[in-house]
Amino acid sequence: MPLHRLAPHALISISLAALVLPATLIPAAAKTHENIAVAAPFEVGDSPAGNYLAAVVAGSERDTVAAATFFREALRFDPENKDLIERAFVATVSNGDMQEAFGLAERLVAHDPANGLAQLALGVRALKAHQFTSARSHFARGANGQPDLTATLLSAWCYAAVGSTRRALENIDQLHDDNFAVFRDYHKALISAMLGNTTDATKWFQEAYATDKNTLRLVDAYARFMSRQGDREEAIRAYEAFDQILPDHPIVKAALADLKAGKTLPALVKNVDQGAAEVLYGLGAAGGRQGDDLAGLIYLRLSLYLDPQNSLAILTLGDIYERIKQYEQAIDVYQAVPQDDPLRLTADVEVAQVLESLGKTDDAIKYLGNLVEEHPSDDSALSALGNLERAHDHYADAVATYTKAIDRSTKPEKANWPLFYFRGIAYEREKDWPPAEADFKHALELFPDQPLVLNYLGYSWVDKGVNLEEALPMLQRAVELRPTDGYIVDSLGWADYKLGHYDAAVKELERAIDLKPSDPLINEHLGDAYWRVGRKLEAHFQWNHARDLGPEKEDLPRILGKIAHGLDDKAKAADAKPVTPVSDVKPAAADADRKQNGG
Repeated sequence: MPLHRLAPHALISISLAALVLPATLIPAAAKTHENIAVAAPFEVGDSPAGNYLAAVVAGSERDTVAAATFFREALRFDPENKDLIERAFVATVSNGDMQEAFGLAERLVAHDPANGLAQLALGVRALKAHQFTSARSHFARGANGQPDLTATLLSAWCYAAVGSTRRALENIDQLHDDNFAVFRDYHKALISAMLGNTTDATKWFQEAYATDKNTLRLVDAYARFMSRQGDREEAIRAYEAFDQILPDHPIVKAALADLKAGKTLPALVKNVDQGAAEVLYGLGAAGGRQGDDLAGLIYLRLSLYLDPQNSLAILTLGDIYERIKQYEQAIDVYQAVPQDDPLRLTADVEVAQVLESLGKTDDAIKYLGNLVEEHPSDDSALSALGNLERAHDHYADAVATYTKAIDRSTKPEKANWPLFYFRGIAYEREKDWPPAEADFKHALELFPDQPLVLNYLGYSWVDKGVNLEEALPMLQRAVELRPTDGYIVDSLGWADYKLGHYDAAVKELERAIDLKPSDPLINEHLGDAYWRVGRKLEAHFQWNHARDLGPEKEDLPRILGKIAHGLDDKAKAADAKPVTPVSDVKPAAADADRKQNGG
């Protein structure tokens, strides 16, 4: 089966995909961190124009280190340039150079008192110094008299800092928009709990939790509060319910272990600094999820200024740097997760994946190997190592690694479906089909409606010409679940082709090309379908395009043969069983209870 069947975007980093709202994994010894930082040298020139242009380019690429450095140099030659001050400020705050950023913010508001971002930064600095009246003044000036979620919540925490519960809650109640309801109730609960008003805190926590039970941060805060109120059973129930949504989460595991050992959990937010940091973390995580990377970087940097030990904020920041391909900074950020934090292993696994992204595969494998030795009872590093081995065609090694992970796993059975799916892929790529088929079937037993498994097994059966009556509805269901996945749509089209339904195949394969135009195998498939319907000039175009897109080594001779000789018309699947075209098969009934992988 072609490698593109793996749909790597969906599962190559399962742990971090859950971290934007939930989170994932555990600590590693210092030896794993030796000699992994990657230098990113650059030279600062003497030309003001050159430094400015370099800063602009670095900023557009979200290279915050270079942007901050070059803007700083450019500003030396034109210190009163407001636009330059603002650009330098944004670069330095997003890079985490907080003291320099605060100085630039002061210079910026001297030119532009209504600059919201500069006023926000100065307000955060004042809050950190416990100058709460000054902080509220900065937030108000930045909001410029308009309703503002950030300023409103941070001002509420400033009122809470001086014990003014009523003013704090009244401030939050200004957020009338229903879209803010959970955020509003969550912070009212946190403030009430911090100030000892347990009756109101219980009310607000219960309302927020009833509205959203899929967000780890909220579930964690609610369960910790219930633990401190003596309702240990409700705390356990809340964590175990979340475990059904995102199994084996390290924060949940650690909390459940403490609860079952008779311990009372500490509050998630113990003071005003942490409360304000929670506001900024929530906004930064939301910005990162919505693709607003710069806003995400700035909010997360300000959050970490107030609460440097917030491992979720650290991981979310590292994820943004990794996504924008600032890999050296991603490594630096991930390594800031405290060694004794439940999420340390998550950070270490991400470091290994960043090393892989940098082309340092041997270092990544060695790094993961050290993690496996240090955490023999945890399957997360093993799973990551197996994924890396599989990605580099070390299929036998990957099979052995996934087998160890399966044998050691403590996760609920449903959560193990990726391990069987990935091991099945490794077996299949080793051309050992019986155990591959068994693993795919087992993955579907654990997660019956999983589109990636439905696609891989269904495609394999169609390609082999077996189990067609089972394969067709499986592929139809996979497309129904993932209609914009070009690989899965290609499987549907290729099934039509293999069954001799060439017009239907063309329709589906053209749609697959629209979704995934740069995949060589999909282009080859469409070329085959065009040939069979008599569109031979277009077939040659698609095959040539497939050749130029860098197909797998084993596929290239086949593509070249088609370019040279076309297809053998005698080999048409005219004698195929008269099966209904895949695109006409009635979709399987949807599982109404299928859980969403929500945060």
